[in-house]
Amino acid sequence: MSRILVVCLGNICRSPLAEGILLHLKEKHQLNITIDSAGTSNYHIGEAPDARTVANAKKHKVDLSPLRARQFQQSDFDNFDRIFVMDKSNKRNVLNLARHENDIAKVDLFLNLLHPGEDLEVPDPYYGGEEGFEHVFNLVWNASEKLIAEFK
Repeated sequence: MSRILVVCLGNICRSPLAEGILLHLKEKHQLNITIDSAGTSNYHIGEAPDARTVANAKKHKVDLSPLRARQFQQSDFDNFDRIFVMDKSNKRNVLNLARHENDIAKVDLFLNLLHPGEDLEVPDPYYGGEEGFEHVFNLVWNASEKLIAEFK
């Protein structure tokens, strides 16, 4: 079984959206994979995803209501096979906790699924409007479909 972790800063916008979409697609295709999300900061531990993210996902029939924010831990390197980060800053934060090359090899930018080696970032919609949340949904959905296709 594969174990996938998606990571952003606060674990209230991008990474819970990715977790929710991946869980939705996992269920749809009846796949045996583990999916979770985390944030590199401790700003929102225990909180539900941002209401705007929840509303946007719900519009696309993706339920984020059971999800709660947690902070990335060094033990996540042991508990997950692949760790996808949303941007370069959070990639640095995750890699700063890496203990060895095996940990480092697990980490990649999420959009490299769609654009290998281009190191494109999923923008943080937190300070923007509804169109930013929709744009992020579409980016994350497309990358999630690409990832899930590896398991079908």
